[in-house]
Amino acid sequence: MQALGLYCTEYPEKEMRINANRLEELDKLQKTLDYRFKNTELLNTALTHTSFVKGENRSSGHNERLEFLGDAVLELIVSEYLFTNNPNMNEGLMTRIRSRAVYENALFHAARGLSLGQYLLLSHGEDHTGGRDKPSILSDALEAVIGAIYIDGGLEPAKRFILSFAVEFINEAVKTISVKDFKTLLQEYVQQNHSGSLEYDVISVCGPDHKRIFTMEAVINGQAYGKGQGNSKQEAGQNAAHATLMMLGAIKPGSPGGKQ
Repeated sequence: MQALGLYCTEYPEKEMRINANRLEELDKLQKTLDYRFKNTELLNTALTHTSFVKGENRSSGHNERLEFLGDAVLELIVSEYLFTNNPNMNEGLMTRIRSRAVYENALFHAARGLSLGQYLLLSHGEDHTGGRDKPSILSDALEAVIGAIYIDGGLEPAKRFILSFAVEFINEAVKTISVKDFKTLLQEYVQQNHSGSLEYDVISVCGPDHKRIFTMEAVINGQAYGKGQGNSKQEAGQNAAHATLMMLGAIKPGSPGGKQ
């Protein structure tokens, strides 16, 4: 990752000609990105799909190399954000959250929000078959744009751009994966410590049919531990697992993940 601290403002790939109309389009996109390129060729290349240059005997000019670089920069920035903002989160949980935050569907929605599809350079065939809205093409293009910003301006502009759309996905992943994993973490804890069987008992159900409140209790080898409530058995079970993990010292108060 140390190599990411070095960048150059000159782009070594073969240049593509940009006409006045294209420059106008790219100028509009730069306003959306909130970043002004010193080398507009970088942005143009980031938006050039392989299908556009296929058959022209060109080994460069498309966005695959920038996509490769952008993927690495994206993972670094998301990792740093998780590390800095979640001091009690363990490495395993940070890895799962990062994967959720930067997977193709999240990047696809971010790219659509930036309207990247309308700026892509595609072959007629790819364009005709809906390439401008394909998740793989749009997510790859977004990573390429990240790579282009990094090469053009360095790590800080790339970081600002990434966090402008990624924080939402990171925070959502923190919520969903943290809650989802409490039962898994407790099961792993019980197995690792040879504590016996793990079960969840329903203690009570109250409230009207449309708004039931379930109370469940985690039972390890016949001994009752933490209780939890929720609007479903699943939610109540997760909360019971969370309470049990804290009772056992497997996670710290306020922590979304286990020590492990």
